[in-house]
Amino acid sequence: MRIKAFLLPTALALALSGAPATALAAPAADRPADTVDLDVLFVSAHPDDEAGSLATLGQWKERYGVKAGVVTITRGEGGGNAVGLEEGPPLGIIREREERTAIGRAGVENLYNLDRVDFWYTASAPLSERIWGHDGTLAQIVRVIRQTRPEIVMTMNPSPTPGNHGNHQQAARFAAEAFHAAADPAAFPEQLSKEGLKPFRAAKFLRTGGTGTSAAGPSCASSFVPTVPTDQVFGVWEGTPSSTGRTWAEIEVEARRDYVTQGWAGTAAAPTDPAKIRCDFYTLVDSRVPYDPADVSPEAILRGSVLPAAPGGLPRGTELYLTTDRFDLAPGETVEVTAHVRAPQDRALTSPRLALRLPAGWTATGSGTLRGAVPPGQERAATFTVTVPADAGSNQQQLVGATLTTGQGAGRTDRAVRVVADVRGTLEPLPEVGIFRDWVGTSGYPQLDTLIKPVLTIGSGQRRTVRVDLRNHGESAQRGQVTLGLPAGFAADTATKSYPELAPGATGAVTFTVTNTDATLPTANEGGTDGDYGITITTTSAAGSTVETGALEIVPTSVVPHAGPGHAVDGVAAPGEYPGEELDLSRIWEGEPTTAQDASATGRIAWTEDALKVFVQVTDDVLGKKVVPQDCKRQRRTDSVEIIVDPKGNSADTSTVFKAGIFPVTDDPANGDPPCWQRDADNRQGPGATTAPGMTVVSKVTTPYTGYTIEASIPFAVLPDAVDPARMGFNVLVYDSDTQDLTSQSRLGWSTFTGVRADPYRYGLVTLPGYTPAARQPSTPVFPDTAARSVHSPQTIAQSAVDGVAPAAVPGLPAGALRLGDARSVPGGVSVTLRADRSGTAYLYGWDGDVALGDRTVDLTAGRAVTVVVPVAGGTPTSLLAAFEAGGSALARQLPLA
Repeated sequence: MRIKAFLLPTALALALSGAPATALAAPAADRPADTVDLDVLFVSAHPDDEAGSLATLGQWKERYGVKAGVVTITRGEGGGNAVGLEEGPPLGIIREREERTAIGRAGVENLYNLDRVDFWYTASAPLSERIWGHDGTLAQIVRVIRQTRPEIVMTMNPSPTPGNHGNHQQAARFAAEAFHAAADPAAFPEQLSKEGLKPFRAAKFLRTGGTGTSAAGPSCASSFVPTVPTDQVFGVWEGTPSSTGRTWAEIEVEARRDYVTQGWAGTAAAPTDPAKIRCDFYTLVDSRVPYDPADVSPEAILRGSVLPAAPGGLPRGTELYLTTDRFDLAPGETVEVTAHVRAPQDRALTSPRLALRLPAGWTATGSGTLRGAVPPGQERAATFTVTVPADAGSNQQQLVGATLTTGQGAGRTDRAVRVVADVRGTLEPLPEVGIFRDWVGTSGYPQLDTLIKPVLTIGSGQRRTVRVDLRNHGESAQRGQVTLGLPAGFAADTATKSYPELAPGATGAVTFTVTNTDATLPTANEGGTDGDYGITITTTSAAGSTVETGALEIVPTSVVPHAGPGHAVDGVAAPGEYPGEELDLSRIWEGEPTTAQDASATGRIAWTEDALKVFVQVTDDVLGKKVVPQDCKRQRRTDSVEIIVDPKGNSADTSTVFKAGIFPVTDDPANGDPPCWQRDADNRQGPGATTAPGMTVVSKVTTPYTGYTIEASIPFAVLPDAVDPARMGFNVLVYDSDTQDLTSQSRLGWSTFTGVRADPYRYGLVTLPGYTPAARQPSTPVFPDTAARSVHSPQTIAQSAVDGVAPAAVPGLPAGALRLGDARSVPGGVSVTLRADRSGTAYLYGWDGDVALGDRTVDLTAGRAVTVVVPVAGGTPTSLLAAFEAGGSALARQLPLA
């Protein structure tokens, strides 16, 4: 066997075994060809985040030839594994393979992994940003956009809505920032000066999903009614048949089943009744090109960017968008609105004329005439002064629109502004919500603030302070009052409080003390409306009044007594051992409803001088799959109990809490199938014996099986901080599995809200009368720091060798940085000579188009040739793959075998 030292014209099959073949043509020179040109780029945090959009991407590919790619910030090595024992980087490589297989079913060929570590499920975007690093990760995404030049950038929901993964939030925020930064020559200028890239202006930016309602079926796109009327939401029906005769909904389900490590192999079949098939929805966040919000066709998002506009529209490549000098406006105020027009690179726009579209009663001054034609690739702008009527209603968003008419056609665009009272009073934000609000303001997406419903939690039967934040948006100083409207069962120290004079633009606050006076009100997600007890905030000034809404959520509370005499960790709650109240742990917070026999639980808590004692009794009709002892992790996959302690009841995320996942039984018959426990997604993760020394657990499983009991003693010394006896956060969550595929169907607990396991502010609150904590310093959080790397992924290297985007989207090395030659077949492998123009590391793989048959890592010295043998076993490679990294840059090579 002889290997040629240059790339032959060939096809590199990136689709994996069992997936549709997806081939990229390899370049014909000994260098990667920087020729990839995408139409759509989906920015995500993990493999499988794009799964809900594959029906759309596949439909677009087949009908319109749309070429899509996916950026995945991590390989998901921090997630669970339903089919094996791999975790960490090896799991990440497996999940990349799953993702390439799945997206290949939609014709998606290009996947860009950024090699950031996947640490655990969190609801915190700030924690995600802290661990990934802001500037470095953003630079990678900007580099991918500048190299692949997608007209459309898509991502997930960037807001901290309940249950929204913090990694998803931060990935979406990176995508939003990259949409602007990729077009800005001042952003990451070294990519231009040293890497030879150019700024790129993507046309549209959208997030998945839409806030509102719609009917399923072929008319789902046209039936969507947004909750915020100014949202521009587009739908793509999954029921469209593909060329295979199957609907794209069926193909998407098939793709989802490829994510077997995540327990998705058993995903339910897609509906066959067209009336039950849904739309994929996308909300337009930003657009540089005109669009038609009334267009409900599957290609509506593509119009004016990937596809030409509808007949009579502006030429493809024409930009039309609005900017305003502020988002919040008080009645009677003016706002400066600028309409930006940019001609396509290949033609001028003749006789351009702009006209504004305004809400009823609004007025504008300024000319919409642009002097002369707009030359190819050049921008012109027109500025208008828009006045809001003095009697305009407040607390609502409005659209300011513009229509551009030219000799080549016409198009329209819109921009949202918000009308607010002169003095606006809003419920204090949760810390993560406050960070999000700051981000939407500084990043140019203030309309996204409407995604968040203001809420605060309060302990059942307890009191708390409630702050109302004030801002004067008017043009004169104002003073007035704030009235807090509370539902039955709540009372404030006073209903109305005055605020002192606020100058224009100034901020202030008033604070109420609110008490839950009726401790019998349902708590958690059983209370109010989906857990929310609505409140109103009425703010008055000389200019008028306005009403804002928010909600209080009641979390359960309990008094934890000292353990009774004779207490022991034996799996039995002896009389008097737990003298406190019994906790109801049977409320569903995720998954399928249960009956008392199917899955229910109760619990008790007590303390001793050195430990917290927890007793949980679970009634269950089917025992889920037993994990083997070495797979004692990721308790959410099968029957298990999760005990959570937030020592001071004030954690912003789970990096400062204690979480123990306990399996009542393991698949270890030689030792009597004992229980096991570990820590996950908290201050220190890993096996219980290592991360919680001194913690003891006893489990008793009934025969015949009707459930189990777990008793645990958790030393106070292993908690991340000293307990506050007056306010300790606490929760118990119970996972119920009725299958043998390591998936749970129902999730129950004490304090139950969507995504509660990652939301410390929604845990229950307990007091420990008589307990005096030992003085100590809080523990420093431990985070996973080893990510799966692109240089260890033959799949990534194979793609990089074709499309020229360096592995991990780092700066690319020049073509001559690594030379490969004099390659020969030798017993047991392939001999190849490497020469680099700088010191670095080469990663070599024998590749059969599907899997690596052997690998070798070689450290290289500048200018010194090295001959090595890449071992080969278990097959015949069809090519040799090589990745070379040096000084933070990299390149990839593929040598077909003769």
